[in-house]
Amino acid sequence: MKKKYDYVIVGGGSAGSALANRLSSDKNTSVLVLEAGRADFLFDPLIHMPAALMFPSGNPLYDWAYETEPEPHMGGRRVPHARGKVLGGSSSINGMIFQRGNAGDYDKWATFEGMEHWDYAHCLPYFKRMETCIAGADDWRGGSGPLKLERGPASSPLFQAFFEATQQAGYPRTDDVNGYRQEGFAPFDRNVFKGSRMSASRAYLRPIRNRKNLDIATLATVTGLQWSGNRVTGVDFARGGKFKHSVEAGEVILCGGAFNSPQLLQLSGVGNPETLRAAGVTPRIDLPGVGENLQDHLEVYLQHSSLQPVSIAPWLKKWKAPYIGAEWLFLNRGVGASNHFEGGGFIRTNEEVTYPNLMFHFLPIAVRYDGTAPEGTHGYQVHVGPMNSDVRGHVRIKNDDPLAKPGILFNYLSTENDRREWVEVIRAARHILKQPAFAPFNGGEISPGPSVETDQEIIDWVAKDAETALHPSCSAKMGVDDMAVVDPSSMKVHGTEGLRVVDASVFPTITNGNIYAPVMMVAEKAADLIAGNAPLAPEHPPVYRAKSGMPIFPEGDPRNHSWNAADKVPSAAEAMGEIQ
Repeated sequence: MKKKYDYVIVGGGSAGSALANRLSSDKNTSVLVLEAGRADFLFDPLIHMPAALMFPSGNPLYDWAYETEPEPHMGGRRVPHARGKVLGGSSSINGMIFQRGNAGDYDKWATFEGMEHWDYAHCLPYFKRMETCIAGADDWRGGSGPLKLERGPASSPLFQAFFEATQQAGYPRTDDVNGYRQEGFAPFDRNVFKGSRMSASRAYLRPIRNRKNLDIATLATVTGLQWSGNRVTGVDFARGGKFKHSVEAGEVILCGGAFNSPQLLQLSGVGNPETLRAAGVTPRIDLPGVGENLQDHLEVYLQHSSLQPVSIAPWLKKWKAPYIGAEWLFLNRGVGASNHFEGGGFIRTNEEVTYPNLMFHFLPIAVRYDGTAPEGTHGYQVHVGPMNSDVRGHVRIKNDDPLAKPGILFNYLSTENDRREWVEVIRAARHILKQPAFAPFNGGEISPGPSVETDQEIIDWVAKDAETALHPSCSAKMGVDDMAVVDPSSMKVHGTEGLRVVDASVFPTITNGNIYAPVMMVAEKAADLIAGNAPLAPEHPPVYRAKSGMPIFPEGDPRNHSWNAADKVPSAAEAMGEIQ
């Protein structure tokens, strides 16, 4: 390790991996990646076997195991948030579902002042640059990028019933949810290639790890930034939790994600002065938006038992694990070679929205994300939740200890619009699962079950049972307004020199789907902004846009159920007692 680098990247996760690759492609530029977690060893099946995705979450060897503060509208529950503790970050432990979001997401970004060059036309070439779509390149998809994407076969009887049921419910099929038309149902692209997880580390770091101008240090926790006035000149970090080090930098790029990047900014005196002083930190740069605007996707599982033995439940039997592992290890195939989230889709739940606000993941088994299954052998489920919630939360340090976890609060279910959409979401999902295509398989709803029917019962169940979809974002947003943190033309932190942020925290609003693909796009685009390269030219292929006022459901459809504002959930004070 050198004493000084042109760029020090704090975080070897999704964005950090991409930036390290692109910035170190200039042989005259030195790059250091500091990753607080460990290496993603090639012989570790819990990272590289797609079907093992449930095992790293909650495991301290792989997961930082964050949790929220008590969520006031969810009965005071603390909601766990898995975050990758390894090279590749959360891309090394996530569900491997690759979703870009809707073109409308980026056009919405471009409506914010200063964000004009973050519309879909300007983002599309960076999506294409980063990927090799195995299903085929076209005007919307890339064919020569480092991130190789396989499309799920979604060919089992349960997947076929699901796709048929969506059409019986009045929803369209689409060729590619990441292409011309997101709205509709189709097999999903996945971060899987030749039967193994295609993490950001595998795609971007492993092929270039021997570059002489690139150093990668794991088990290296950055504890603070070095300053000269308002310029960041380096970082302090602890190696292995014990040995303290410092390194100088021409520039420092924070890639710690929606929790860690605002945390390090606040620890370094960048943020809301009141928050900083309360935590014992002397304010340096007054940026009240640091840690605010936090967003996420919340989801539930609607589970059914199956009358026929066609799910993958038998493969959960422990005695089959050696066979699954051997088939995956030696033949790169079999049950272990799939994440099993092979298909799903996007719909609009009401006439107010102009593009989909609900995403479905279908799974040919009834099982919790931690691997626990309900009673019964065979089943299936859909994971559903609103995509564009107006709920906002925050990330705030509690003290000046760099090793202490920050306070995280999302305020799930805190707005009437969010609660209304949840009612629409559950009714839309049930409508699909009750279609004739499922009749040969439908053994009844396991979760939430027939006791959950009214608006209030649905909201109460969501508050009790929902989990995060693990998409925290937007806590150090790009823009030029008073609450913006990052300059969208340079990725520099406002009011500083030598300091940038590139990760999900810079999203102004959350995108419609899983956030891994948008994070990688932001990193690709940011690499050009940081290096001073000419940006890729915008592209303008047609994209599907629903007509304004287009009817969503046929007359008499139960999804036309209207939300009754009187059926409100308790306020925070009512739910938890008076909040001081």
